Amino acid sequence: METFQKPLTPEEEAEYIRLLRDGSPEEAEQAQKVLVERNLRLVVHIVKKYQNVDGETEDFISIGCIGLIKAIKTFDDKKGRLATYACRCIENELLMFLRGKKKSSREVSLFEPIGQDKEGNEIHLVDVIEQNQPDIVENMELDGDIRRLLALMDANLTDRERQILVMRYGLYGNREVTQSEIGEALGISRSYVSRIEKKALNKLREKFEER
Repeated sequence: METFQKPLTPEEEAEYIRLLRDGSPEEAEQAQKVLVERNLRLVVHIVKKYQNVDGETEDFISIGCIGLIKAIKTFDDKKGRLATYACRCIENELLMFLRGKKKSSREVSLFEPIGQDKEGNEIHLVDVIEQNQPDIVENMELDGDIRRLLALMDANLTDRERQILVMRYGLYGNREVTQSEIGEALGISRSYVSRIEKKALNKLREKFEER
């Protein structure tokens, strides 16, 4: 992997942001270039989450860079550090790109596998949605889908299946836990938790796609 330039100090970052807004056209252009170069590591870090997704890594990096540039252009330095804001923008851009790909192929699904977690289990789009900030979900216009998904859980899953999904994905404001932790809490094996989770997701997938 390419070695990236070290991050800017808070003082350096503030100065380049000032030049981007108040400097001459040449100063603003150079400031934006530096801010992009010094924050490229954020793009690569986030793209790693999607390393098992169908598509070229270079494509994801390009899309992530678009998110980074948007972040730099719209950042309000009164609301924290650029890196925090940029991470949300980069992730948002990647998620919208993935959603667009699935729309174009008529395979839009909250349960579409997009990678694997540390335990070797598939990561689905619904996992990413639940883990991200509310503004990302709103930007993707998935609030309605999530509400419908939760209603389908109540209507179609057993108590055990619903309990496992709530714990696994941190639904309803709960803490997200691993399959191993669920197994310990319920007195069952991790593999049994995995089977119940998979069965429940398949049920929801069928009901969700009927709509």
